[in-house]
Amino acid sequence: MTGGLDLTLPGSLASAGYTVTGMEQPGELVGRALVVVVDDRTAHGEEDHNGPLVTELLTESGFLVDGVVVVAADEVEIRNALNTAVIGGVDLVISVGGTGVSPRDVTPEATVELLDRELLGISEALRASGLSAGIVDAGVSRGLAGISGSTLVVNIAGSRAAVRDGMATLNPLAVQVIGQLSSLDI
Repeated sequence: MTGGLDLTLPGSLASAGYTVTGMEQPGELVGRALVVVVDDRTAHGEEDHNGPLVTELLTESGFLVDGVVVVAADEVEIRNALNTAVIGGVDLVISVGGTGVSPRDVTPEATVELLDRELLGISEALRASGLSAGIVDAGVSRGLAGISGSTLVVNIAGSRAAVRDGMATLNPLAVQVIGQLSSLDI
């Protein structure tokens, strides 16, 4: 059988014509990831919609997601969450939200101090993809992408459309960068 796992069924189910196919497991593990949701309302108890979405999309792409951290739009809180992820050794940390132009949008300011090197191509690809898909907040995002130690750090705009588009754009780029970083002898 292709595309699944054949399971032996009890006689009564097999004779009734049932077929059970095991779920496809993702291929090789790409790496470990952590999601940081930057949102004042979510940090104060409202339901988080972005964390589960990003987790699902990362898992589908072969990442093991260590968790979702929700922080208020506070530069120190954001920096601490990102830094904890880097120190924890994840391969990828994605922050969602806080990349716009309002005074509370401070995710890029919190991120820039953490980065050893910026990866301008990734942040520009996220903006260009968002604009071409008509997702204005993704197109005007000030989000950054770069390397901190051996961790890829990426800021994505906070709307669901921006998250979906951004993750589709980011996944092959993240796999490439993580592959290069993991092949280094440090």
